[in-house]
Amino acid sequence: MNTITVVGSINLDTNLRVDHMPKPGETIHTKELYTAGGGKGANQAVAAKRAGAKTNFIGAIGNDAAGTVMKELLSEEEIELTGVQVLENHVTGQAFITVDETGENNIIIHSGANDAFTAEDVLAQRELIEASDFVIAQFESAVESTIQAFEIAQAAGVKTILNPAPALAKVPEKLLKVTDMIVPNETETEILTGITITDEASMTEAANQLHDLGIAVVIITVGSKGAFYHFDGKSGIVPAMKVKAVDTTAAGDTFIGALSSILKKDFSNLVEAITFGNHASAITVQRFGAQPSIPYQNEIEK
Repeated sequence: MNTITVVGSINLDTNLRVDHMPKPGETIHTKELYTAGGGKGANQAVAAKRAGAKTNFIGAIGNDAAGTVMKELLSEEEIELTGVQVLENHVTGQAFITVDETGENNIIIHSGANDAFTAEDVLAQRELIEASDFVIAQFESAVESTIQAFEIAQAAGVKTILNPAPALAKVPEKLLKVTDMIVPNETETEILTGITITDEASMTEAANQLHDLGIAVVIITVGSKGAFYHFDGKSGIVPAMKVKAVDTTAAGDTFIGALSSILKKDFSNLVEAITFGNHASAITVQRFGAQPSIPYQNEIEK
């Protein structure tokens, strides 16, 4: 069983289901309104835990009702929360997610406490990081905190996985130098490398540019097509399963969490782990909400 530490965001999601996305100035009615656990960090932690990994979390919530709800939800998942700060002068992160009839979404995020936990807070969790197999981070929390976590991890021989989402215009080279595996989508890959992703040749070119920064493993997720990998001179596309998507929220987070739960530290089972992640995210997109849609190990194995 892998031990995963996720450094990142915790959001309470407000989900709106609609027939179509509103145009500027248009007022529309929802078909359904509900709240659920979310945040890319928390989603990835839930996905790793449900897929069978021992999971720790480093992040922050506000001292408010949304924070209480999120702490309870993550506690119910049996995720270790000693690394989660409760910050008095900040609200808990929240996301407002609209999903249309085709399963497409748009998301507005208020970061709140996610941007307020510091590199010092991460340093206080050094032992948690050093006892892990993998540390995962995204861009919904302060980058300096992520750099601190990855530096501790690499010094201890713990592998680091960066999901560079939501995309940043400029990713600090200091962070990329302590990243072992990077998992961007096509848009994020273009922002990182300047290379437009159109085919396998362009993905290989982008991967080589990322390898030049010292990143050993590159996985580019390509939606319904699956995931492209490039590692140790080998590459290919692991196809996604063909399913009818109703809500793509948390699909990428599920992929990363599930993949990390079975990945070996030498990446020798990379294709198997990607396949496992693809199966998990195929289940997620067939259900509504972020954390409510994330599957358990027995579902993925079926």
